Amino acid sequence: MQQSARQLDHPGSAPSPFAAFGMPGLGGPMPEAPPEPRPILELEGEEYEDELDGLTDWVDDFLLPVYGAEVTTAAPWCLHWQEHPDVVAWLHALWLSYQQHKDPEAGQSGMLLWHRDCLTHTMAAVRAPGGPLSACMTSSERPAHRLLPGPPSSYRAEKSDDSEAGDTGFGEPRPTS
Repeated sequence: MQQSARQLDHPGSAPSPFAAFGMPGLGGPMPEAPPEPRPILELEGEEYEDELDGLTDWVDDFLLPVYGAEVTTAAPWCLHWQEHPDVVAWLHALWLSYQQHKDPEAGQSGMLLWHRDCLTHTMAAVRAPGGPLSACMTSSERPAHRLLPGPPSSYRAEKSDDSEAGDTGFGEPRPTS
């Protein structure tokens, strides 16, 4: 009697006959949502290292043997690609999209779309003659690795009395008449 009164006061607390079937919304447990993928360059420490290990396995065991093609000046590669943050970011995004497109929910054309929209563009950008690996290995017989320097940080003018004195903010004083 007391349990019936409690169920009337709190209808959501009653066990559902459908709970055993795991049906969401019918008293069954809600399925756990998978973690949201995060860009690898936003990860730190052990989380970054674990993700990089998984990415390296995928690149070494799947991507390169199937899609690596020959190393040439037109398609350079680097055995130390993990030290090129832009390449890591590109390949990680490619890996995440591969996982998404091979999922049955992507449908029968999922992998075709991955090839067309993701693989081709990523490999062209990463292995471009003037791309991030252009200073690295351009021949299998001559392994090379060199990080190209990026552009310097943007110049930020200091807000001071200089602006009143005619400073343009570009290190050169404004011409006075």
